Amino acid sequence: MRAKNRSGLTNRKTVKLVSGSFVLSACCSILLSLFFVIAAFSHEVRPAYLELHQTGAETYDVLWKVPGQGEDLRLGLYVQLPESCSNLSQPRGAFAANAYTERWRINCAMGLSGGTIRIAGLSATLTDVLVRLERLEGTTQVTRLTPAMPSFVVEAAPSRMEIVRTYLALGIEHILTGVDHLLFVLGLLLLVRGFGKLVKTVSAFTVAHSVTLALATLGFVHVPSPPVEAVIALSIVFVAKEILRSYGRSPSTQPSLTERQPWLVAFSFGLLHGLGFAGGLSEVGLPEGHIPLALLLFSIGVEIGHFSFIAAVFAFMALGCWMLRRVRLSPLRPQFLRLLRLLPPYAIGGTAMLWLIERLAAF
Repeated sequence: MRAKNRSGLTNRKTVKLVSGSFVLSACCSILLSLFFVIAAFSHEVRPAYLELHQTGAETYDVLWKVPGQGEDLRLGLYVQLPESCSNLSQPRGAFAANAYTERWRINCAMGLSGGTIRIAGLSATLTDVLVRLERLEGTTQVTRLTPAMPSFVVEAAPSRMEIVRTYLALGIEHILTGVDHLLFVLGLLLLVRGFGKLVKTVSAFTVAHSVTLALATLGFVHVPSPPVEAVIALSIVFVAKEILRSYGRSPSTQPSLTERQPWLVAFSFGLLHGLGFAGGLSEVGLPEGHIPLALLLFSIGVEIGHFSFIAAVFAFMALGCWMLRRVRLSPLRPQFLRLLRLLPPYAIGGTAMLWLIERLAAF
């Protein structure tokens, strides 16, 4: 009877250990999939930006900013204005900060209201275009164009719902294509134990990056982008190291500050990640007269993206556990299980270390 009990206990321990390893492997699979997908398309996920500033009843200043693809290459995107529009000055273009920027003036008979603006070449890319029209009376129309919808009709009056859709979608897109931010969140999920502590940690990260996002976007804080991006990569390396430390710690050893108060670490690094979010938002700007609304919507979009990612990770874990209960497991070697457990933090830390070296070299 004792032998049988010991055998049953051993099997339960094996299943529990395998289950934990399976969950960690699932997280690693999500991590690697995100890394390779984003790495493959990272040169096209930056949005282009078109600004039309009305200076008279029929005249406009045009700013057109297209993502660059090297020192003197750019995406093949071109602005097509209504037929009633003609150039008052020739476009003046220049490359700077891996983007191509053009400026010129136009005249549109009877104004732009009711006219169609199209971005030629957009359907063949994976990027978006944010369009902002500033009218003479101070109102603004903001529109987000996509490969599936490369044109829009200029409204006679601005729509607040258009701003809601544009900046909410922009925030979601920014976080879901920001694989470095997602890796940091994934590291927190692997490090924190307990649902209550996890909620507290993610909330601290949210509050911190929302504060610096607002301060940086409104111009109260200015930090150059390259150092911020490098420190963000370093924060991911730090979290990966803390995961490995928690795995190797014996029960009698005092937990580290990160294990005891993970919300404090999440808040500290969240301040830096907020500066990174602000860099993405500053590329497209905020609509005059709707700055608080656009900033709030962008932040909400970022959080929707965050929690969508967390929900996807938990759903993958739940699916793995469900499959585990329905599949007979053969005993696995403890060495293999330990190796499988170490794979996610090493993958996270290794990827972040490559980013750190790359970003330091770009200074």
